[in-house]
Amino acid sequence: MTLSSSDNDIGNQEPAKKIIATIFALRNTMLVLGAALILGTAFFYLISPQLFAFLQGHLQQKLAFFTVTEPFLAHVKLALVVTLITLMPAFVFCLWRALAVPFQLSVRSQVAFILSTCLLFYSGSLFCYFITLPFGITFLLGFESEQLQSVISVGRFVTFVTVFVMAFGLIFELPIFMVFAGKVGLIPRRLFARNRRYALLVIAIAAALLTPTPDVVNMLLMGGPLYLLYEAGILILRLLRIP
Repeated sequence: MTLSSSDNDIGNQEPAKKIIATIFALRNTMLVLGAALILGTAFFYLISPQLFAFLQGHLQQKLAFFTVTEPFLAHVKLALVVTLITLMPAFVFCLWRALAVPFQLSVRSQVAFILSTCLLFYSGSLFCYFITLPFGITFLLGFESEQLQSVISVGRFVTFVTVFVMAFGLIFELPIFMVFAGKVGLIPRRLFARNRRYALLVIAIAAALLTPTPDVVNMLLMGGPLYLLYEAGILILRLLRIP
């Protein structure tokens, strides 16, 4: 018996409907998260001077501001990003709960994905904060001389740091994407294993675009771990016996 085009359209719409239904089921949780984001930002704003002192002490930078509102906005931005990082497990929980229904993920798989996603996000963020950023900033400020003195804007400095910390955290999720894609049948493991050379090229381009400096050392500091994570994803797929 063959299905009509209308039957096929209905079948193709089922995953989307399930995702929408799951999102509506989680709306109360997302409303609570929205309120927590606002309250968390307000709390971290109150202690943002201490956060700035910690940030400046770690990266050893003196900052300045050039507009009246810049210090206030920089404090708010820093407080918001710190809140996002703190609440990341809750956002990750909502994400995997929303994906669990349409892709038929078991409770065990959901727990594994939630824990792994959080672990890799924090690992990437800490790697960037403690290793990549200090090297990158030292390189960039190495051009300073008697004729060329640095005056760093507090707003741009906060944007620079927070964007790269968040970006590294998200990029380190590569093995999770690979395992999920293999588990639900979107991309087979054989395709990942067969296209290592293209993956290496994409990783090199991403490292060149996303690292704070264009030098080889900092590119390797991002590209090296990212390729190891790619290989780790293939290994995990093999251990899980996902074709």
